[in-house]
Amino acid sequence: MEDLIAGYRRFRAGTWRNERARFDELTRFGQKPRALIIGCSDSRTDPQMVFNAVPGELFVIRNVANLVPPYGPDDQPHGSSAAIEFAVRSLKVPQIIVMGHAMCGGIQALLNGAPAELSDFVSPWVRIAEPARRRAMSVPAERRQDLCEHDTVRLSLENLMTFPWIAGAVRAGTLKLQGCFFDIRSGILERLGGDGIFHAIAD
Repeated sequence: MEDLIAGYRRFRAGTWRNERARFDELTRFGQKPRALIIGCSDSRTDPQMVFNAVPGELFVIRNVANLVPPYGPDDQPHGSSAAIEFAVRSLKVPQIIVMGHAMCGGIQALLNGAPAELSDFVSPWVRIAEPARRRAMSVPAERRQDLCEHDTVRLSLENLMTFPWIAGAVRAGTLKLQGCFFDIRSGILERLGGDGIFHAIAD
């Protein structure tokens, strides 16, 4: 904990002081983020760092394997769906970006089976991406992880369109859906094009 407290002190001395006017504005007028980012909980893939964003720019949801479940309201808790609803219906974000990444442990659990100690929640959660797993099993083993990581982004985008108020906003032109993929080995960000293929973004 002490190293985290030291980090807090650096934040107070640096970022807080440098961004004080921005924090004051966010306090007075509330947040109006430019995008909702749905990313993985992996500690190596912080969307705010990848996009070099400042406080108030991004509304971020992070979960195992950057998954979006299909629309399915009931009386059970739905953390990711609740955050999506808040961002879209309350904050009126103009775009949603699903950001996958390389070397994803959640995708490893999907492809190879989750270890026994991850059976309570991780195992059922990653089954959301079962269609991506099935597609990945049709290619050679050495390509499965990469293909499944990319395909899971596509699947999450498809699942977003099952939310009626997202589909309606997309049709109305007030909301755009985007897909990205961050390779933590190279630092390269790829963007999903209209052709359904991920293309590296030039430096």
